[in-house]
Amino acid sequence: MDTGITPQSESFRDDGFSPPPKKWKGTCDHYANFTGCNNKLIGARYFKLDGFPDPNDILSPVDVDGHGTHTSSTLAGNVVPDANLFGLAKGAARGAVPYARVAMYKVCWASSGCSDMDILAAFDAAIHDGVDVISISIGGMTGDYVSDAIGIGAFHALKTGIITVASAGNDGPSFGSLSNHAPWLLTVAASGIDREFRSEVELGNGKTVSGIGVNTFEAKQKLYPLVSGVDVAKNSESKEMARFCLQESIDPNKVKGKLVYCKLQEWGTDAVVKGNGGIGVIIESGQFLDAAQIYMTPGTMVNETVGDVISNYIHSTRSPSAVIYRSQEVKIAAPFVASFSSRGPNPVTEHLLKPDIAAPGIDILASYTPLKSLTGLKGDTLYSKFTILSGTSMACPHVAGAAAYIKSFHPNWTAAAIKSAILTTAKQMSRRMNNEAEFAYGAGQVNPARAISPGLVYDMDEMSYIQFLCHEGYNGSSLSVLIGSKSINCSSLLPGLGYDAINYPTMQLSVRNKKEPTVGVFRRSVTNVGPSVSIYNATIKAPKGVNITVKPTTLSFTRTLQKKSFKVVVEANPMSRAIILSGSLVWKSSRYAVRSPIVIYKAAE
Repeated sequence: MDTGITPQSESFRDDGFSPPPKKWKGTCDHYANFTGCNNKLIGARYFKLDGFPDPNDILSPVDVDGHGTHTSSTLAGNVVPDANLFGLAKGAARGAVPYARVAMYKVCWASSGCSDMDILAAFDAAIHDGVDVISISIGGMTGDYVSDAIGIGAFHALKTGIITVASAGNDGPSFGSLSNHAPWLLTVAASGIDREFRSEVELGNGKTVSGIGVNTFEAKQKLYPLVSGVDVAKNSESKEMARFCLQESIDPNKVKGKLVYCKLQEWGTDAVVKGNGGIGVIIESGQFLDAAQIYMTPGTMVNETVGDVISNYIHSTRSPSAVIYRSQEVKIAAPFVASFSSRGPNPVTEHLLKPDIAAPGIDILASYTPLKSLTGLKGDTLYSKFTILSGTSMACPHVAGAAAYIKSFHPNWTAAAIKSAILTTAKQMSRRMNNEAEFAYGAGQVNPARAISPGLVYDMDEMSYIQFLCHEGYNGSSLSVLIGSKSINCSSLLPGLGYDAINYPTMQLSVRNKKEPTVGVFRRSVTNVGPSVSIYNATIKAPKGVNITVKPTTLSFTRTLQKKSFKVVVEANPMSRAIILSGSLVWKSSRYAVRSPIVIYKAAE
């Protein structure tokens, strides 16, 4: 579910694909600017239930934004050799599951965004059509679990065995900034890959500094005149705005033919500078320095330290000058969590760790639309079949692809079993590189090759989630929107067991009292999906000040799909300040290691 799709993209050609499976009930009509479907792109619909056309969009599944084309090709795009963005990131592009089929449900519009009624209508359609996995890179749930369209739609999908994978949001690194944090969603944070796009800036004094960004322009002369935005203001009143090179703040006569150094306040500085006759832009920012922005003129982004060097140079010489060189690819250490990726703790419940998992979401090359320039800014003349985007939107389809991969091996697994396989086999990430630990990356970096054979899974049905919600204080009438017309009487249900009342693959304990220890008893069951005869032993890692015990310490299985229960007791000493502590439980056999993170935290007061 996204902004639509580009059917003519090479990522969605159907060479070698057989007709859609018989269970498929979806449709794909011909619309304006839409060339129709094939055996790869088997469904395409749009939802605009308010009846008002979007002035900047087309009433069609066609993608005028590029976001939907990018995410769907990341998930299931064909292998496309020699993909690149003007020579950058060159190589074979492919989706996570290139032999999967795609159905696009367009719910987001260029001017009017994504409405709840369109999202819910799309969920109903996708469930009816017979999809296996839903990928939704849309910022959603921030409030409770019974009033959010994505959460409600995903619960209805869950009841028919469909897993919904959603982005965690791009409001990091603030704590508690997550969206899409319902327990039945698989919530994805964005991590970095081992490639960065850097542009060198040579100053007139011979000093070279470095910036982040995608600058596809070759310099046409050795040096250009360099000015600071604050020094080229239209007048004294606009001087503060000119510092950020905002619209209507700089004097075209002072900018023409020059590079302009600006501080970041809002995106689109390159369009403002170019619109005033400038040749390019150097932007200073204290954040967003891990994801490359694409510039419609020569441009790059530098940190505050480099910004000071540039500013001091400008104001210490009579005729400052500089040149921005074309971007180059640089190898860096990875993975790490993106600065923009939304962080936990879960803003609605202290009992559930979110995000669930991290996946690549920085500088991802994937297919794009021909109907929008690379930046979408006024005056941009750059178009490409592929582009580089960053966001938890880009991370989400990687994990949706992993879910589809698992489902291809295990078509009868529940959504909870698939999620469990992804979480318990994740690659651990470094706390040293990510201060917010599991609140940044959940169980760790997705590892699809291991996830198809996890050994044990933490399984659940829809009633398990209802028990969790009853435990959280929701009443039967409020839950009716999730389960349908009938009301649930929470008091008549068997109560969910333990501290969190849910059989989740991760555990989270909130420390409350400064004087007394906090104790959480977590009750879990695991299902054997490995060899019929298997023995697993518990390995506990407990951080300082926390005692963790598990009973029993050995689980013996004699058949496949056999279930075994255990309890984990977490006792945390009083804490005087806000802190995140990381522990774990790993069930180990001769072949498998089934890892569950255990997070103990004290929130800031």
